[in-house]
Amino acid sequence: MADEGKLTLYSYWRSSCAHRTRIVLNLKGLKYEYKAVNLLKGEQLDPEYEKINPMKYVPALLDGDTLIADSFAIALYLEDKYPEKPLLPQDLKALNLQIGSIVCSSIQPLHNLVVLNYIEQKLGSEEKNTWFINQLNRGLAALEKLLNGCAGKYATGDEIRLADAFLASQIYVAVKRMQMDISSYPTLTRLYQAYEEIPEFQAALPENQPDAPSSS
Repeated sequence: MADEGKLTLYSYWRSSCAHRTRIVLNLKGLKYEYKAVNLLKGEQLDPEYEKINPMKYVPALLDGDTLIADSFAIALYLEDKYPEKPLLPQDLKALNLQIGSIVCSSIQPLHNLVVLNYIEQKLGSEEKNTWFINQLNRGLAALEKLLNGCAGKYATGDEIRLADAFLASQIYVAVKRMQMDISSYPTLTRLYQAYEEIPEFQAALPENQPDAPSSS
C-alpha cells in the first residue's frame, strides 16, 4: 500500500502537460516526489510505466493509493481533494474549464512528441516546425479572443485560477521553445509577463526541474 498522503509526480521536464500539473501542485501548496520519465529515451514505453499510464504519456500522479493520469484529470482531482486553495470558483468555473480544454484538446495534442515525430518522418524537419508554429498561432489567437474583456490581472480576473496554469505552460512553449513573437496577442503577452513574477510558476518552469539538462 502506498503511503497515505504522499504525492508522487511522474514528469518530464520539457512536457507542457507536466509543466501545468506542476503549477497546479505548487499553487495548491502541495509537496510531491518528482519521478522523471525521459520521453526522448522512450522510458514512457517501459511496461512498468505502462501500468502507471496506459497511454504512455506524462504526467501521472500517485496520491496514496490513487493513481491519476492526464493533466486535466489531475487538476480536477486536486481541486476536489485539496480545496483549501481553490482554483475553480463556481462563478468562473465554466470559463476556466473552457480555457483549459482549448489548451488540452485543441493545441497541445497537435504538437505532442508523437505527432511531431510522425510529421518529421513523413515530411521533414522544416514541415514539422511549420506545423508546430501554425498550430500554436491558431490556438493562441483563439485564446486571445476568448480572454478579451474577461481577463483581469490574470486570465479570468484578479486572482490566479486554473486557466492560468494551462495558459502559462502553453505560452511558454511558444515563447521559449519555438522563439515566437507573441506581441500580436497583447493579453497573452501581459499574462505571461505576470506569470514570470509568481514563485509557484517559476518553480514549475521546465529548466528548474531536476531532470532538465544543465544547458537548458
